[in-house]
Amino acid sequence: MAHPERPAPCRRLHLNAFLMNAGHHDAAWRHPRTRPDRVTDVRYFQELARTAERGKLDSVFLADGLALWGQVAHNALGGFEPLTLLSALAVATERIGLIATVSTTFNEPFHTARKFASLDHISGGRAGWNIVTSGTVQEARNFGREEHLEHGLRYERAREFVEVATRLWDSWEDGAVLLDRERGIYADAEKVRPIGHRGEHFGVQGPLNVPRSPQGHPLLVQAGSSEDGKEFAARYAEAVFTAQQTLADALAFAGDLRGRLARHGRAEDAVRILPGICPVIGSTEAEARALEQELTDLQVPEYGLAQLSGMLGTDLTGLPLDGPLPELPEERDINGNKSRFTLVAELARRDGLTLRQLIARLGGGRGHLVVAGTPERIAGLIEEWFTRGAADGFNIMPPYLPGGLDHFVDQVVPILQERRLFRTEYTGRTLREHYGLPRPTGARSESPESPLALA
Repeated sequence: MAHPERPAPCRRLHLNAFLMNAGHHDAAWRHPRTRPDRVTDVRYFQELARTAERGKLDSVFLADGLALWGQVAHNALGGFEPLTLLSALAVATERIGLIATVSTTFNEPFHTARKFASLDHISGGRAGWNIVTSGTVQEARNFGREEHLEHGLRYERAREFVEVATRLWDSWEDGAVLLDRERGIYADAEKVRPIGHRGEHFGVQGPLNVPRSPQGHPLLVQAGSSEDGKEFAARYAEAVFTAQQTLADALAFAGDLRGRLARHGRAEDAVRILPGICPVIGSTEAEARALEQELTDLQVPEYGLAQLSGMLGTDLTGLPLDGPLPELPEERDINGNKSRFTLVAELARRDGLTLRQLIARLGGGRGHLVVAGTPERIAGLIEEWFTRGAADGFNIMPPYLPGGLDHFVDQVVPILQERRLFRTEYTGRTLREHYGLPRPTGARSESPESPLALA
């Protein structure tokens, strides 16, 4: 339903397309509307990115892990490394932002800063970094560790990692490249400096070997709602991907996060909060519920049980599917994704769900909000959360691809545009401009060492 009488809001809604192989539902690959045979076809993802750009979405977002998640016997798992894929999407699109997940636990600041600066140049200023600390022992075992680093230590490392990466991006000042052919001077050596970092986790001399990129820094995104995660986001993040099941929970999270910003010297509107939503869209409510049931009927219980075991840090193998959750560990004893553990455990207890019911509820969003309904209903929920201040936008998680994204772009976005909540055209070219966020100035990196002489 259109609402042309609505005045234009001061805030503008932000929407990202969260792309995941055949779609976000864990049974999507079995549905006849999907193309699991194309999950390593770059043209498939280029088509999806162009669809999102046609809808004027802020960005496409790629999650990532450093292990083969879940049971590959029962899902279309694995695929492209995200920065590699986003470079290919950059040349197939013009305006849409490109956000990649990169872990601070199993990478180094120098090559991460270099890759994101490169993507920002390749895309003309559309790069974003979703900063994660990695959450599973399987990832640790791919990097020479038998056990995962402790949760708090992972965030300590992440803080230093981001500080170093930021200084590396700033090691080239704006205007450093002179291109003075007459005098034979390519760059002003006074504006390209080492950072000389020696810290608890990293030693990095610098400077970066990529000139300052169009955005200065990529957009900094964080996904995590634990206490450590929220404090990290309040200090560094410019956008936060989060998961809430109810409007009340979303309002509480947004208020908590925004309330932390001042002590880090940041304004209350310095961060964009973007919960995930998995929209199951039908022309009628009955059609949407039927599609949701089709996907549920295609679920493989063994896969869902293994995924649930990972979320809860508890082996559920062999338990009756029509029974309740067993006794769970305390959140403080969880060394993986603490916020997702809490969300899933509370969902099961609040709604009295059996294991089978919980697997069904998590199939589309893995803890993110799943809504089955008409385009008007989906748009109405987005509008309510946005206007109430529970969200600055949403991470759109199509349950199946490509059709789920097509339907959102062609059926939900026009309603949001008619309601004057969402852009009808891009007004900027960089991801920071889409988000209405400033470009870092790139003040000179402090270092006791002399400027680097560039031969």
